[in-house]
Amino acid sequence: HAGDIVGKARKGLSVAPEQVTEAGGFTAESYAKFEQDGTYDDLPDLVKISELLDLNPDKLATIISGWCPHAADLETNKTVRQITTNEGMEVHSYLAWDAATCEAALFDTGWSAEPILALLQENGLGLKHLFITHTHHDHIAALSPIRSQFPEVELHSSSPNAPEQQRNQPDQVIELGSLQVTSRETPGHADDGVTYVLDNFPDFAPKVAIVGDAIFAGSMGGAPNHYQLAREKVQSEILSLPAETILCPGHGPISTVAEQLSVNPFF
Repeated sequence: HAGDIVGKARKGLSVAPEQVTEAGGFTAESYAKFEQDGTYDDLPDLVKISELLDLNPDKLATIISGWCPHAADLETNKTVRQITTNEGMEVHSYLAWDAATCEAALFDTGWSAEPILALLQENGLGLKHLFITHTHHDHIAALSPIRSQFPEVELHSSSPNAPEQQRNQPDQVIELGSLQVTSRETPGHADDGVTYVLDNFPDFAPKVAIVGDAIFAGSMGGAPNHYQLAREKVQSEILSLPAETILCPGHGPISTVAEQLSVNPFF
């Protein structure tokens, strides 16, 4: 919601709540409520808020008016599935595979291994690769059971704590049958944040970018310690992809590059 967007920008820029309260025409109490849940009694001054926080006022107005993402989905990318698990917070992981070889790659694990194992079995797949977008707990909570079930799985991450052979390399192309996976470093929300781009789908289906928590539909991941870096990396590494590229985040709806360029107030 708009209050969450404003709060992320305020914290990222180290702006005091009182400054946003004054710019938006809030009371202290009404601003606190706006940042918490996005509700307000009188429409705030979005232009002044946007000037203060370096947001796009027209896009912020679109969000606050009740914008909902268009129905972006993975229908044309028939061998990519979103898996959602919930333990107090929903988190998405993604499974992709090559139809000819039945080789599969998992992107993050979410909270639970069970739905991942069920999907693998249902489609007769062998898990060959496990890609980690960042090492926040909700994204890797099921890492141990997955690796126990598939001890030969090849692990990929940008964690500085990972063994050298598991770390993503610039210009490296991982082949998954005919599919190709490349990585783009997107730190900010997390120091080890990385986006994975799947390409070379059959029938000219669009690229798919597994973005972790770098960008969401209409927002971005909180980055109070590395806010400008986070914005710069999303702009240069994600929003530079072709407009039709499908963006698959760790939380919330699927979107596209084109949609985020048109509505996301951070960009």
